[in-house]
Amino acid sequence: MATEEETREAAEESLEIGGEDDATGSGHGGEAEEGMTPWEQHAAVINLPRYDYAAPSSLLHEPRSGFLITCPIKREKSATKEAISLLEEFVSRTSRSIETSSTDTPAKKRKLSTEVDPENAESEEKNGVDSVLEASGEDLKGSLNLSLMKLTRSGLLLFAFPNNISCPVVGVVSNIFQFLGSGKLKRPLWCHRIFPIQETCVLEEKDLQLVVSKLMREYLGEDQEKLERTIKFAVGYNRRGIDETEMKSQKHTNKGSVGSTLLDREACFKVVAGAVKAVANNSVVDLRSPEVAVLVELLPISGVPRGSLVVGVSVLPLEIVTTKPRLCIKSLVADINVTKRSV
Repeated sequence: MATEEETREAAEESLEIGGEDDATGSGHGGEAEEGMTPWEQHAAVINLPRYDYAAPSSLLHEPRSGFLITCPIKREKSATKEAISLLEEFVSRTSRSIETSSTDTPAKKRKLSTEVDPENAESEEKNGVDSVLEASGEDLKGSLNLSLMKLTRSGLLLFAFPNNISCPVVGVVSNIFQFLGSGKLKRPLWCHRIFPIQETCVLEEKDLQLVVSKLMREYLGEDQEKLERTIKFAVGYNRRGIDETEMKSQKHTNKGSVGSTLLDREACFKVVAGAVKAVANNSVVDLRSPEVAVLVELLPISGVPRGSLVVGVSVLPLEIVTTKPRLCIKSLVADINVTKRSV
């Protein structure tokens, strides 16, 4: 039987709906039940996912895909609920689109569909595309099979699929931008950027090189025209939440490991650029107008063994990235000032 302290911890991990009304309880539809402690009130109202504490250690050996989301500090719980609504809708939407494409197209000519035409989506609006839907923790586990990972920095959320689940994460984010652009989806209040992670790996030269090479081959496919022409690309590396001091500490700790070298910023750029050019011989770096962007995000995951750093890697089309003032995923929100405060 759970102790009072365990009950409190479990309830606190269940994520509440954020907002100004949270402190008073009025945002939950009326007076709180008499005799209930604050954490019991929140747990009774909404049940959102608990952290997956087993995931960090497995990330060192098994690649994962998922989504890294930025949000305002102290609004992580509101952003989690909003993110679940978006992901639940668009993961299923993108998967249906790909299944249809796979059925109708021969294998050799099959092209991964990353967009859904908003003009043909009228019948699906009733499912909640034009509003932020409510989703429970059971929905997250049941329909999406995503894990919520605990991070060491505020203003970030990390959702990851199991290593045996393949999800077109780039297509999911592309579809979200499609519907935002068409006006069929309201702009999120709390989720400011959604970075699709195609694969995670340890921040070491060999691992990063293998992942980038694999993702570039998938991006180019068997299109001979793409392979022969010049491919303009750019590389972005974000040490989000991990400063230089911590990086040096991690490198120092890892010196005893044979064959393990944690990469700094400059080395990371060299490894990524080298991997891209090894796959696409005619590729050139173009920071102003790249056709494709290779983004590497350092993930501040709680529970990863000291001396190890994990990154999320993606090869992204220009449509969902911005090059100014720096190379990064496009913002979902219209208010630029709000966006600046959240990243």
